[in-house]
Amino acid sequence: MVGMKIQFLGSGVAIPRPGRVQSGIAVETENGRLLLFDCGAGVLQRLFESGRDPRDVDAIILTHLHLDHVADVLPLLKSRWLCEKNDCVIYGPQGTREWLDGLFGLYPYLQGRFDLSVTELKPDRQIVLDGSDCRLSCAAGVHSVPSLGYRLEDGGKIMVYTGDTEPCDSLMELAQGADILIHECSFPPGFDVDCHTTPNMLAPYLEKLDAGKLYLTHLYPQMQGHEQESLEYLRSRFKGEVHIASDLLEIDP
Repeated sequence: MVGMKIQFLGSGVAIPRPGRVQSGIAVETENGRLLLFDCGAGVLQRLFESGRDPRDVDAIILTHLHLDHVADVLPLLKSRWLCEKNDCVIYGPQGTREWLDGLFGLYPYLQGRFDLSVTELKPDRQIVLDGSDCRLSCAAGVHSVPSLGYRLEDGGKIMVYTGDTEPCDSLMELAQGADILIHECSFPPGFDVDCHTTPNMLAPYLEKLDAGKLYLTHLYPQMQGHEQESLEYLRSRFKGEVHIASDLLEIDP
């Protein structure tokens, strides 16, 4: 038995940046199950580079259906099928099944090849993952499409991953008591944006948050050169640790 282990596979966005592919986080549970939170372009290759096999993934958990969070879902499924594993468990927001059906409609040769269990989740729902003692809860984010943040409780440890969102009460309530909060931070302080996060937008929420460590991810090119500034700004307002995620970074809660 091992404790929860977290590895960033992709910490970037839809605009290419050196060393950062699109969104994806691998979480190994205490009993050895592998959960993949989001699966943007480049994540399949990062999964391989992390020493894992595509067949190792026990469930794909999607925050929302924007391309930079789902682009490698079908390539991952095809890779598993080519390696003679055609089943997969997928969780996501409302619309996930319709999106998958439309995707397979573009590739007739893949239709009927997969045995998929697709569960669409609504905000404030909690489930126990099959074959695991993990509890998965979700809450609504603030984004341009329906988006969920997730709280994973496993082996006495808690991880929260926001996906794409503005800072909001629903996700901060989800993150209370978390060992690890992985929050998007797309743009630097003072950048004018909605549906995403900047350090000055996030700071007021952190002052009231009881959590251990904060990792910033989903960094746009505009954040380049502002990393240290962002860290110092948030560290002055949050009592826990603050770090910036990087591809293939491994962390323990």
